[in-house]
Amino acid sequence: MLNDPLQTGAETGQDRFERILSQSAFQGLKAIFERVSHDRTMLCAEVERANGYEELLAKLGYKVTLTKQIHIQDCYSRLGEPGGIKAVLPYHDIPTHSSLPTLVNLNSTVTTTPKALAFFNGLLADLKKKLTARP
Repeated sequence: MLNDPLQTGAETGQDRFERILSQSAFQGLKAIFERVSHDRTMLCAEVERANGYEELLAKLGYKVTLTKQIHIQDCYSRLGEPGGIKAVLPYHDIPTHSSLPTLVNLNSTVTTTPKALAFFNGLLADLKKKLTARP
């Protein structure tokens, strides 16, 4: 019979990363991570090393492109087109009443707004604090 790492106190760093990232506060960041990296072990390691959101995306092979605004409905029509959009992530932060869209593009870029970039940079900092806090 396998032991549950949470019950035995032997939670691995990867388990802790997945558990904390699954919290509702990080759902927008998790959605982005799922689109830019399939290697969860590498993602966990890069999150620990990165000094910011844009740096993390660069380490994962994505360049950030900023735009003043993103028209989400227009973006859905370009999904999957050659050189187009891989994923449309229309995140809305309820506490701040902010729309913070992110586009993951097939050309290894992430298009976002300055406001969304700042928001996800702060969210990444919060994630890193939780990861390094003593349980």
